[in-house]
Amino acid sequence: MRKMIGLLATCILLAGTAAASAQAGRFYDPVTRQWESYGPGTGSGRSPIAREMVSYSGPYAPGTIIVDTKERRLYHVRDGGRAMKYGVGVGKEGMQWSGVHTVTRKAEWPGWTPPPAMRARERKQGRILPAHMVGGINNPLGARALYIGSTIYRIHGTNQPWTIGSAVSSGCIRLANEDVEHLYENVGVGAKVVVKR
Repeated sequence: MRKMIGLLATCILLAGTAAASAQAGRFYDPVTRQWESYGPGTGSGRSPIAREMVSYSGPYAPGTIIVDTKERRLYHVRDGGRAMKYGVGVGKEGMQWSGVHTVTRKAEWPGWTPPPAMRARERKQGRILPAHMVGGINNPLGARALYIGSTIYRIHGTNQPWTIGSAVSSGCIRLANEDVEHLYENVGVGAKVVVKR
């Protein structure tokens, strides 16, 4: 009986610790198997998938952004047969798309205006989205956004870096804030964007 009470007390203590950690701006990262911090000034932009420079011998010119939604990676083609490779979050099943567009606008700490279809879909799930949310650390678009052609889609940051590598969005391509800031500094308006399924 004492063992059961001790086990129950331990479970309650661990649950309380996890809840307190979540409220204190921490989450358990299953990749590193460690508690990670997020929020202002705590490295909230860190991706569980490290960016890396890789060899590239494909058909696209330097400056092109290639998003491989199956691989859940974004490649920014560079000079000299190289590309910077980033981990990304992509659209959920049924919300993925493909096409060739250009970057038509760039924004730092963008505001978010959820499309009417997204607001209606979320309302059916019992979640009410705002008509507009100003940019900032709690905004789902994160630190930077690259607007893709005349589509409703963006390549943007996130306030949930632990979702990188997953199919989680409504079609947008999300990067961790530190990665979207890095990409943003190296991409200009007019850059070609190729999204492959």
